[in-house]
Parts: sequence; C-alpha cells; structure tokens
Amino acid sequence: MRRVVVTGLGAVTPLGNSAPETWRAALAGESGIDWIRAFDADGYPVRVAAEVKDFDPSDVASPKQQRKLDRNVLMALAAGKEAVENAGLNGFDPHRVGIAFGSAIGGIAGIMQQGEVLRERGYERISPSFIPSVLVDAASGQLAISLGIKGPNYAPVSACATGSHAVGEAAELIKRGDADAMLAGGTEAAIQPIILAGFVAMRGLAAEDEHPPHASRPFDATRAGFVMGEGACVLVLEELEAARARGATIYAEVLAYGTSNDAHHMAQPEPEAIGVGEMMRAAIERAGLKPEDVGYINAHGTSTPLGDAAETKAIKDVFGDHAYELAVSSTKSMMGHCFGAAGAIEAMMCVLALHEGKLPPTINYEHPDPVCDLDYVPNEAREAKVEVALSNAMGLGGHNACVLLGRVD
Repeated sequence: MRRVVVTGLGAVTPLGNSAPETWRAALAGESGIDWIRAFDADGYPVRVAAEVKDFDPSDVASPKQQRKLDRNVLMALAAGKEAVENAGLNGFDPHRVGIAFGSAIGGIAGIMQQGEVLRERGYERISPSFIPSVLVDAASGQLAISLGIKGPNYAPVSACATGSHAVGEAAELIKRGDADAMLAGGTEAAIQPIILAGFVAMRGLAAEDEHPPHASRPFDATRAGFVMGEGACVLVLEELEAARARGATIYAEVLAYGTSNDAHHMAQPEPEAIGVGEMMRAAIERAGLKPEDVGYINAHGTSTPLGDAAETKAIKDVFGDHAYELAVSSTKSMMGHCFGAAGAIEAMMCVLALHEGKLPPTINYEHPDPVCDLDYVPNEAREAKVEVALSNAMGLGGHNACVLLGRVD
C-alpha cells in the first residue's frame, strides 16, 4: 500500500486569509468571532458568527467571475491556489492529480439572491450561471478548471464531517493507485439569514450579548451552543516517494482514516457515542497503531452540551487511562464551526501541530465540567513533540469521520 503525505496547505478562515495567518492566530489564542456583518442581524436572538474578514478574491477570479461565483467557491479557489503554490506542484500530469473537495450547504447565497430575482423580476431574469455556481460540486469543478486538474474529481457531502471525509477519501485514492496527488478539503459560506434562522429554530447556537469572542467555549461547564463559521481549506496530498523525489516539503503523513454513522438522530449525538468511538478505533487499527501512540486530538468540540460530552466519553472509551495523558483541543473555540470546511481546517491544525511541535489551545476554558475532564490545552498554546495526531469530525445525520496523521522526520 502506497504511503500518503501532506505537501501543501492553503486556507481562508475567520483567523486569517492564508494557512500561515490562520496558524499564527490559532497559536496566539485569537478569536475570529464577532458581531455578524454580512447582514443586519438585529432582532435575532443570536447575532454573532465567525466570518472571514477582508477577503479579496481578485487573485483568483476576474471581476466578471466574481459576479458569477458564490463566495464559498471563491474562497475555495484562493485556498487551492495557495496550497498548490505551497506544495510547489508544478509540471504534474493532469490526469494523475485529482480533487476531493466538498461543502455541507453549497451556494446558499446564490440561491437566496436568485430567489429574490425570481420574485421581483420573473423567471426570464434568472442568471444562466445560477445553477452551475450553487451546486455543492461547484467548488471542486472550479478548482479543476482553474488549476487544469483532470484526474478523479468529486464533492463528498456529509454535513460537518465533509472536510474529513474529503481528506480521508483523497488519501485512499492515492493509496490504491488511482492518483499520485490530490487536492482535498472543504469550503463553506453559509452565514445567511435563512441559515441563522434555521439554527436558531434548532436551538443549537450560542447567544452572546456582550463579548462575541466568548461565545464558543468547548468543554467548559458553561458552554451553551456553537457559533456559525465560514472558510475554506485545501490540503495537497501526495504519494510519499514521488514527494521525496521532487524534494517537496513533507508536513505530515496521512496514516489512516476512520468513518461511521450513529444511525440515531439527524441532529443529536448518540448518547453513548458508540459511532464516534468506532471511527477512532478503525483509524488506529488500520494504521497498525495502539491507542497510546496518539498524543494529540483536535476534537470536533463544537461547544454544545451534548456533543462535547459525547465526544469526551468516546475518547475515554477508546483510549482508557491514556485519555488523561493525551492533549485534546478544540480550535472551534476561535473559529466557530465552519461546517463543510471544518474537518479540513482541523486536519491542517493537526498537520502543523505535528510539523512544528506546537498544540493550539481551547480558548474560553474557565469552568471545568466533571463530565468533560480531559486535558483540553486550556487557553494557551503548548509546545509538545507529538508523533501521532487525530482530527475528529461529527456531522448532522450521524456522520462521523476522523483522520489520523503522523509526524515525518
């Protein structure tokens, strides 16, 4: 079986418009959560979100393209360009490079906009680019067009586990020889009135009236819901020997990935967290490792009372006594929940933690919860040489996926 490594990173997140900016801010414990600026949220019980700030798509799209493409696609193009340049992936055989890149919601902004056009001006004024620009696979298609990539290309959709499934499946394509390199990840730009209203109706969001950066507090006893986020992240994955042969920087190795489904409820985690535990066990076993080999987990950690408790229970079930020795953190405390992009962004956090020997913190951790009693790297980053890291994702519909990564000398 061929080995797969990460050689390129690109990101547009609430913490920064590049992978290095995002990583620096995460290590500093900065927050990208603020009052919603995308629209007037006055009157809503929730008025905070983690928006991408000062994003300029002019480097990846002409003014005409910017008018046609949804924000989630433009952010994906920026992250993809950065990742390919970071990897130095030049002169490749376009048929041996592929894309696995998804979104949970897709082009909701374009749907809402064209819905208004239909109501106010009639069907004759609907844009001919409407349908191609709002499909969930619009980002993966546009990445291929922009970069000339002609290998396998698809857009996995598994709600908040989308990014993790994309990275895991991309690695599997390389392992079985269907591609030599893959662009993998996810994107989301769904901070829209209808989506906010939907999550308010579900009663899943944190309401914060005084200090937005305090809204997301995973594993804290006072946690009260998640914060909507947006962003995009692309990881370039390559077959190990090919990467070595061209002298590429190798950030980490994709050791394995695990996946499962709760088969319990569309919106609530299964209380015993059996599926979450099964996905972690599967990844560890497939890599030929033991639970005690894992030193760091970037948790799904959304800051919901039920979700954080379920994930903590799953970690304790899988790792036993070692659960109290490994480090766990949730970077959603700083970036909110970026839905389809979250799994990819958090896999990138693990990659950089392994590569640089630093663990990003869980900020806003002030009140210990007896149910959530692990080492959550509270409030400040930590230097730690970790050999194996795990990135967890859990999505609406009971979808679970995790990516197991290893340090490469």
